[in-house]
Amino acid sequence: MKILNTKSKTFKKSLNLILGSKRNQSNDKTNIVKKIINDVRKNGDESLIKYTNKFDKIKLTSSKIRLDNNFINKKIKELDIKVKKSIDIAFSRITKFHKKQVFKGYKFKDSLGNQLGYKILSLDKVGVYVPGGTASYPSTLLMNSIPAMVAGVKNIYCVMPTPKGKVNAGVLYAAKKCKIKSIFRVGGAQAVAALTYGTKNIPKVDKIVGPGNIFVATAKKEVFGTVGIDMVAGPSEITVIADNKNRADWTAADLLSQAEHDVLSQSILLTTSQNFANKVAKEIKNIMRNLPRKKIAFKSIKNFGSIIVCKNKKELVNLANTIAPEHLEIKIKGAEKLEKQIKNAGSIFLGEFSPEAIGDYLAGPNHVLPTSGSARFSSGLSVNDFLKRHSLIKITKTGIERLGASVINLAKYENLDGHANSVKIRLKKVK
Repeated sequence: MKILNTKSKTFKKSLNLILGSKRNQSNDKTNIVKKIINDVRKNGDESLIKYTNKFDKIKLTSSKIRLDNNFINKKIKELDIKVKKSIDIAFSRITKFHKKQVFKGYKFKDSLGNQLGYKILSLDKVGVYVPGGTASYPSTLLMNSIPAMVAGVKNIYCVMPTPKGKVNAGVLYAAKKCKIKSIFRVGGAQAVAALTYGTKNIPKVDKIVGPGNIFVATAKKEVFGTVGIDMVAGPSEITVIADNKNRADWTAADLLSQAEHDVLSQSILLTTSQNFANKVAKEIKNIMRNLPRKKIAFKSIKNFGSIIVCKNKKELVNLANTIAPEHLEIKIKGAEKLEKQIKNAGSIFLGEFSPEAIGDYLAGPNHVLPTSGSARFSSGLSVNDFLKRHSLIKITKTGIERLGASVINLAKYENLDGHANSVKIRLKKVK
């Protein structure tokens, strides 16, 4: 774990290198992805079967693209009761939190009697992408589906690769709780294309949400505009603010909780104590030895992780806002006061007993969050991502008489005589 000090003359250069190296790691897969998208758009299920058989190593047929309900129910019965109960708790807490986000819209009349307002409607069809294999998580399905369900989306579909035929029972159980209409055993750029354009088996949707590898992320970027997407998310990130009054082993464990996600994940500690920095670096080595995913965590920590020793709290805040991390833990005394100065972070965790992991699973707020510094201008997934807002305008006779002249003046100023005339012709009739 690299230890940097803000007092160093080369600190800014080193920081930019650490942040930039991760953010530039996404290899350009555009040409490959475009070919797959065009293939699926042209050949539908035939292409889906071809790519699924190639990448997932299974013999898929048209009739087996959609998971059968009997298979789903049988698979769910195999799930450990403890896991079921944990999913139940997560479902309940996430749903309760997201219900508080519902926006009902509004109508009002201004002083001229004009009726103005916002009409709110949910999207009709949404596709949720759930990664397969070792990265197939029930929490992914819950976090992406519950906001859509709470928003009132009637048709929620799930696409999920099943490498070598392996299907995650926990994901199936979570899907049943979220009233997923259908689950399709396809993944990759081809699944994104299928949801965008539709095939014989897979319906065309209004929006695609959910994480995936570089091919999935690139495909979502390519189809955006034809279909809505949540965001183009990069590998997971965590920044922790802690000092020598905190436990070094707890801090190290929190940093590694994200490092184990991906070799491109980024874990950063901000502290005012050199002694604490050294202790955490030592604890990271100790804990990493026993992690099943230690090879992934090691590469993440070595290539993109760092401990930054700051002069004071002001530097802690400034650096946190510069990094704009997906997850920010503030562990030092006076965390609530410090939090008020944070402008850029996807999700903020306050105090010793708020590890990022609890937010990943069941605290309530969504874990689909902006990465790669995009917390500067964007937010995590919410119910609003599945709602459309339509403005309503009803102008009265008095309204057109009082406001018409100003519209005409502005339209003429912009050389849009047709606009001006559409108001003039009404004013003539009014007179």
